[in-house]
Amino acid sequence: MSNATLDKFGYPDTVIEDGPVWTVLLRPAQVTLGSLVLVCKEPVQAFSELSKEAFADLHEVTGRIERSLHKAFSYDKINYLMLMMVDPDVHFHVIPRYAGQRRFADTVTRDAGWPGPPELGRINDLDDTQRDALRRHLISLWG
Repeated sequence: MSNATLDKFGYPDTVIEDGPVWTVLLRPAQVTLGSLVLVCKEPVQAFSELSKEAFADLHEVTGRIERSLHKAFSYDKINYLMLMMVDPDVHFHVIPRYAGQRRFADTVTRDAGWPGPPELGRINDLDDTQRDALRRHLISLWG
C-alpha cells in the first residue's frame, strides 16, 4: 500500500523498512548523514487520527531507527520533525544530528544547523551511488 508521501520520497527504491503500518525511507535530500522519512501507511492526515496499532508500532520502529543510526554514525542527538505542510500524510523527517563532520562513501558530511535547528535547505550532496550505498549500509545494521 502506498500513498503520495511515500511516492514523493522514492518508495519503493528508498525503503529501509516496510512494515505493516510504518515505512522507513532514506530521505533523498540528506540534511545530515542518515536522514530518513518515517511514513504512516494509514489513510490519515492528522496525528490524532492514528490507530492504537500505529501508536504502538511507532514505539518499536523508532527504537530500530535510533539503534541503527547510532550503530552506523554515532549521532549526538536525533530530531523527529512532523511538518506535514506540503505532504499531508502523517510522517516524520528523522534528522540525526552531529556536532562534528562524518565521512561516508568518500564524502565528508556536515550538520549545517548544529547546535540549533536543522537547516533543511542545506543538503549534503550525495550521488545516486552513494545514496544507494548508504541505504544498503543502514539495512545491514537494521534492528
